[in-house]
Amino acid sequence: MADELTPENVEKDYNAESIKHLSDLEHVRLRPAMYIGDITARGLHHLVYEVVDNSIDEAMAGHAKQVSVIVNTDGSVTVEDDGRGIPVERHEQLSASEGRDVSTLEGVMTKLKFGGKFDKDSYKTSGGLHGVGVTVVNFLSQWAEVQVCRGGKIYQQSYETGAPTGPVREIGSTDRTGTKTTFKPDGTIFQTTKYQYDILHKRLQELAFLNSGVRIKFKDERNGEGAEFCYERGIIEFIEHLNRASDVIHSDVIYLRGEVDTVGFEIALQYSAEYTENLHSYVNNIHTVEGGTHVSGFRSALTRTLNAYGKKEGLFKDITPTGDDFREGLTAVISVRVAHPQFEGQTKTKLGNGEVDGIVAGAVNEFLAKFLEENPKTAKIIVRKGVLAAEAREAARKAKEVLRSRKNALGGGGLPGKLRDCISKEMERCELYLVEGDSAGGSAEGGRLRDFQAILPLRGKIINAYKSREDKVLANEEVQSMIQAIGTGIGAEIDLTKRRYNKIIIMTDADVDGSHIRTLLLCFFYRQMYSLVANGHVYVAQPPLFRVRSKKETYYVQTDEEMRSQLLSRGIGDTELDLQNGTKFVGDDMKKIAGILASMEDALVALERRGISLKLHATRADVNTGALPVVHLFIGSRDYWLRSAEEINAKVQELESELKKKIIFGEKVVEAAPGATDAPPAVDENAIRAYSVELHEVKTINAGLSQLKPYSIDLAALIPQERTGTDEPRYILRRGENEIPLKELRTLVASIREMGQKGMSVTRFKGLGEMNAEELRDTTLDPKNRTLVQVSMRDAGAADDMFRVLMGEKVEPRRQFIETHALEVRNLDV
Repeated sequence: MADELTPENVEKDYNAESIKHLSDLEHVRLRPAMYIGDITARGLHHLVYEVVDNSIDEAMAGHAKQVSVIVNTDGSVTVEDDGRGIPVERHEQLSASEGRDVSTLEGVMTKLKFGGKFDKDSYKTSGGLHGVGVTVVNFLSQWAEVQVCRGGKIYQQSYETGAPTGPVREIGSTDRTGTKTTFKPDGTIFQTTKYQYDILHKRLQELAFLNSGVRIKFKDERNGEGAEFCYERGIIEFIEHLNRASDVIHSDVIYLRGEVDTVGFEIALQYSAEYTENLHSYVNNIHTVEGGTHVSGFRSALTRTLNAYGKKEGLFKDITPTGDDFREGLTAVISVRVAHPQFEGQTKTKLGNGEVDGIVAGAVNEFLAKFLEENPKTAKIIVRKGVLAAEAREAARKAKEVLRSRKNALGGGGLPGKLRDCISKEMERCELYLVEGDSAGGSAEGGRLRDFQAILPLRGKIINAYKSREDKVLANEEVQSMIQAIGTGIGAEIDLTKRRYNKIIIMTDADVDGSHIRTLLLCFFYRQMYSLVANGHVYVAQPPLFRVRSKKETYYVQTDEEMRSQLLSRGIGDTELDLQNGTKFVGDDMKKIAGILASMEDALVALERRGISLKLHATRADVNTGALPVVHLFIGSRDYWLRSAEEINAKVQELESELKKKIIFGEKVVEAAPGATDAPPAVDENAIRAYSVELHEVKTINAGLSQLKPYSIDLAALIPQERTGTDEPRYILRRGENEIPLKELRTLVASIREMGQKGMSVTRFKGLGEMNAEELRDTTLDPKNRTLVQVSMRDAGAADDMFRVLMGEKVEPRRQFIETHALEVRNLDV
């Protein structure tokens, strides 16, 4: 029985000690989702966007022309620009409050609500207005480092988990300006720390479109991929890119730009033969996926102006198009610059400034009316497109009425005969599995949990909802079955309160046909049941990759990474590491050592990919700390391996004194080929050109070595060594009666995994088609074991673009996509 609630125990349970004051650093690390949305891949990529946005803000203010983004071999990211560079001098206000000398750079990197975006003279408009961006990135990183080129000098400061490891230090001279920020996301905070090339590629290309003339270079050092973007015509080229897989109905992109009452705007639009609207809106480079006042102003002006023109020219006969009709086939980009934008929260997905609606509407109305008068051929093509859309809308309305007449199908009154419905009527519990083919439906029927799981088998491939008008889509038998089963209706009339299932789960094979059917289904939901997807009710069943059988049990594993982790955990259970010097490790110590070595695996491989052997690099380690050099410094014809900013500065000063010349840092100079017109940049005769190469993976190796130090394991233990005069192995890994001799500890983790696999039978699945009813239930139907991927519409623009490329009429963009991504395919069924 609970204790009686009295003033005494209330005071005991809730008193002054219950109230905690967290520092900025503690709060961000404790509640990261408040600042970056979440700790999944979305939040991980948001870290890059925050840093890049600062560089783009410099470009928007006219101080930068180039931005470079590099994903380093160790998974860290470097963002560099040629802007003014973050100020590094002492900050009076911050120093007074802290009671010590604090540089402006340290304030920017370690203090929330501290930045240049609050001063209207520094940035007229910017993407980051809350003063938290790069600070949060630093706080959520395992380590970070900033180099500033400013006033002819290079300054550097490093941080670990958000805290400075020392003051800002001058490390050399340069003739450049700008800021270079490198950070490695903290794996103890994020669910994944692996950046996806395609996601970063799309956002960086988008920024280049929105900021004409800014050059953005992107390189992924993990696999050598890269791209360079620079668009002199800006969003006009953005429209051409978005329509690259579509047939346009007028050749020129309609473009206007201007500024009214400090609100700047750029709008570009073009119509294609598609049946849907493809609108991208931005405020200060921020993608406003939920639109806002700039979008509503544009849409109302577009409808009003086209309607007025159509009526004046007598282009409407039996039907008058609506706003939706005039937006069919429209591809548009709206980019506005607002000094003080009002967003819905830090996620910035919808603009709320009321004055922007009228400004955009007025500008579009005036410009478009004049354009239509001066370009009657294009005007009539656009208006006729709207009239055709209105006629199709009327045909779709009649098709819906036919469906309603069949026992009110759209309202859910009638159900398809092939639906194997569930017993429960509690919608929040109920799930509908969309399964390809009757045979697969039979297995799913046998394995489902009948109380709350329904099965709807789909025969063959459904209609391509991207390329077909709504009335044709509604006439498709499989589409009708889905609409009847789900019960919400479709399009503008969709009502989520009438849904019969809380989860709609797509379950197809992993072969080519299954992937095609899954794509068609996603296309249908995206086009006809957008809000069902947007509200998180659509999922894709994710079958496991492995079936594992041992003497005691059978279980399933989803990914290669999970399989490796399980083999390590299984192998380490009762193993012993004998260092052959009287020291042995078992239990928790063994687990910690293996975990540290596993975290170093990729970094050690990355170092060797550079052509640097660990054995040779070890000879450059600090004799006192054992730390490896993280910078390869080139000065003239000499090169040096250094470990810190202090060492770089000391070496530069030493050589300047010895050579009586100034050392200037810059990019690596490549000698011009014979006959080339581009000569390398000239260097003053009293100066020597220098550049450096950072070995980011070595920072991970050094961190691991530091963690191994308490176990008396050093760098030498990772390097094979000749042992003369003895046949004894250097180290021994034991498990029961099994022993594995080890020449060095780099192979320890692989050996443990090898031990973990003994006594196990591992089968790699190709997909759902290989499973019987029992296996389907265990792997894909049972909520306790299954993995479902929720379909997200966080980036509807990217989804729309992908559908255009893969499902559109033009073959060339689809061929280019296949050529680009062919080598990324895994487990192809042929």
